[in-house]
Amino acid sequence: MTQFPDIAAPDAAVEAEARARQETLTKPSGALGRLEDLSVWVAACQGVCPPRQFERPRVVVFAGDHGVTASGVSAYPAEVTAQMVANFDAGGAAINVLAELSGAGVRVVDVAVDSDAPLSPSIGAHKVRRGSGNIAVEDALTAEETDAAIEAGRRIADDEVDAGADLLIAGDMGIGNTTAATTLIAALTNSEPVAVVGRGTGVDDAGWARKTAAIRDALFRARTLRTDPIGLLRVCGGADLAAMAGFVAQAAVRRTPVLLDGVVVTAAALIADRLAPGARQWWQAGHLSTEPAHALALQRLDLEPIIDLGMRLGEGTGAAVALPVLRAAVATLASMATFGEAQVTTP
Repeated sequence: MTQFPDIAAPDAAVEAEARARQETLTKPSGALGRLEDLSVWVAACQGVCPPRQFERPRVVVFAGDHGVTASGVSAYPAEVTAQMVANFDAGGAAINVLAELSGAGVRVVDVAVDSDAPLSPSIGAHKVRRGSGNIAVEDALTAEETDAAIEAGRRIADDEVDAGADLLIAGDMGIGNTTAATTLIAALTNSEPVAVVGRGTGVDDAGWARKTAAIRDALFRARTLRTDPIGLLRVCGGADLAAMAGFVAQAAVRRTPVLLDGVVVTAAALIADRLAPGARQWWQAGHLSTEPAHALALQRLDLEPIIDLGMRLGEGTGAAVALPVLRAAVATLASMATFGEAQVTTP
């Protein structure tokens, strides 16, 4: 049984110091809007004011297939997951481009890709199984696999922090994963499928109906588990979602800030905050995707997205685009002159 230690909050004294410093900078109070709040959050997470600019932000893309793809819930075939893992490794995906622009490194992890063998030993070092089960008709995982996936996510977070990561982003890749993610969010928020089901990879009306039916069936199977986060991962989640939950929860244990991405990562975060209460204090929502379930999950986590550009790709792309905004917040608090230094008269 996976257990997390108590989560300590970011440093309240440093938070107060950062807010006080904001009032001394050469601008009207509150004039930088959300950037001021984000800078204070970073300072509190780092435990130092002024905050340090991020030196080693890291994106970890968790890849896994989902048996529910057989129910026709995606516009793409299941083999695309393995093909995209190779694309990530070659540097050709959107997340590679956007992460490089944002100054972040990218790592891809095969947690449950439906392939004979991982692309490489390093990518497959934490592989739990070959594809998760079809949640419409069977459990996604066994109890042992669920624990193994959560622990894999924890180890990956530890590896990254131990290697010097000062900000983490979880990304996702898996055909069918928005179906599992939406099921988890619907279960945890007691929502009807028709209210939360989105278009995922861009399914047509018939595909949307099939996706809604699959989620309805999965929710019926999980009806007794709404207060059991590990049980939900086992019955209607998947190995990739369980690993992401372990990853973002362990980041909070390690006092490392996280930028959440879209609906899949946020579904995992909703689970993680049940596994490690208080972990959400270490997270910011990178963006708001077009998936209805994403907005609902962020509302439950009380997180406000940094950007809203109508993105729905996953991979960590929305969070990567938000990272320069977070960098801007840090830079203003750390580098702007104070009224006294600039000899500017205050009101």
